[in-house]
Amino acid sequence: MKCELAAALLHRPEILFLDEPTIGLDVAMQLGVREFIRRYNERRRATIVLTSHYMDDVAALCPRVIVIDKGRLRYDGDLAALARSVRPHKRIALRFGGPVDRALLERVGVVLSVDPGRAVLQVPQAELRAAMSWLLGQTDIADLTVEDPPLEEVMRELFAGVEPGAEPGAAPEGEPARSAAEEAS
Repeated sequence: MKCELAAALLHRPEILFLDEPTIGLDVAMQLGVREFIRRYNERRRATIVLTSHYMDDVAALCPRVIVIDKGRLRYDGDLAALARSVRPHKRIALRFGGPVDRALLERVGVVLSVDPGRAVLQVPQAELRAAMSWLLGQTDIADLTVEDPPLEEVMRELFAGVEPGAEPGAAPEGEPARSAAEEAS
């Protein structure tokens, strides 16, 4: 992959087409290749067309995404805006100093997972501040992290027929809507 990338850049193209540019590379080399591509883009003002199923490449290299599904343009715009429109909630990853009370967590949001001393909740973006405040006041939290849903989940929902901007759990036309528990799983 490194040699193919070097050969592609010999003539300093203004448009660089990359298909899965980090496939088969170890983690350190993936980071190096992504950084190299980003620097090439900045220095040469080249257009980079990236096709990839590897969401780490997409997140690191693509401020603008175009999603085409079965020949139909599904989305053209900012990656972060796409994620917010398909999955407009946050995840709260918690580590506790004591036992986890699942019933207490269910008052705040959808419980995605519970393990001894750990839990992950799904909370609507608009309720995040209140949820965190309530959790900090009601539980023995040793660590709290707020995360966006994984990009893989966003893309899976988009390709499952959820239109950007639709309500979470909204079903494609003609299909029944899913419950919050089904959506979280």
